Amino acid sequence: MIRIGMLHHRKHPDSVIKSYAYAAVAKAEGTQMVYFSPGGVDFITKTISGFEYKDGKWVEGIFPFPDVIYNTGSPEKLAKSNDVIQKLKKTIPFTTHSIGNKMAVYKRLKEAGEFTQYLIPSEVVRGTNHFFSFLEAYRKIVFKPVNGRKGISIIYIERVGNDFRVLLNTDDFLFSYDELKVFVSDHIQEEEFLVQPYINCRTKDGSVFDFRLHVQKDGDGKWVITSIYPRIGAPGTIVSNINNGGSMNYLVPFLKQEYGDHDYFNIKRYLENFSLLLARHLDELQKERYSESIDELGIDVALDDLGKIWIYEVNWRPGCPPTFYLEMDVVKNTIQYCIYLAKEKSK
Repeated sequence: MIRIGMLHHRKHPDSVIKSYAYAAVAKAEGTQMVYFSPGGVDFITKTISGFEYKDGKWVEGIFPFPDVIYNTGSPEKLAKSNDVIQKLKKTIPFTTHSIGNKMAVYKRLKEAGEFTQYLIPSEVVRGTNHFFSFLEAYRKIVFKPVNGRKGISIIYIERVGNDFRVLLNTDDFLFSYDELKVFVSDHIQEEEFLVQPYINCRTKDGSVFDFRLHVQKDGDGKWVITSIYPRIGAPGTIVSNINNGGSMNYLVPFLKQEYGDHDYFNIKRYLENFSLLLARHLDELQKERYSESIDELGIDVALDDLGKIWIYEVNWRPGCPPTFYLEMDVVKNTIQYCIYLAKEKSK
């Protein structure tokens, strides 16, 4: 029987909501899933101290090393046990590998060239002079943290005469040059920020929106689309992220509403083809550079006034879509991909 290890920074699976779903699907697929953390690894006996879900509860035990490891949890917290993880990677395939932050992905795609036309010009802010020269070039820009998540601290800035409009969440400010200079200086001293031209992606009623393209590898090791859905921003915001009051919609009704019965299908196919092509491309780049594979991506894109796709960012740990009952689809693809990796290793 194939044994799947679910590696998490938390010691007990009861504190990880999704652990039960993975254990249930693993059992349904005829495999054993063992939940463990880095502290439970014993390289001398080649065993792990972990938990298996049995008879309605998590049971602690000692288990042989797994055939494959689904590494989840916080990358930052798991990094504290990097020695253990790197040692495990030498003999056991891992499902998930980091592709880096926003700028790392941007640079990788730009260097490769194939998807350059879809990249929004992005620069890490080197100082206030650099910031203002970028704003002068594009007039309307987005200012956001390089390592930001969930749409937090995304700021819209545009020039209005001699002043500058600054929109953060639903707060709208009008700054002078000196006030904006202080504002930017304070932010870039705390953490790295990047700037991008603002892409106008709005519904007919003026709400901002984007698309989340969620793709995974399946039981044949091939990329498949788990879901594509629009995210619509709360009134008065420039961020469509659900954590900031945004909402979701089903893809086809949304496309029909915004683009009409005649054009919706072509846009749907455009998004589908793009998601799979970009996933395969990034996977190839990861193999070339690090001899690693990627198993799952959340790609956030805009569709501008001319119907052109622009890449906002690519997440290598996208999590489950928060609605549409797709949680089990995500879990099933992950478990089946784990089985595929274990079989490939045994060959």
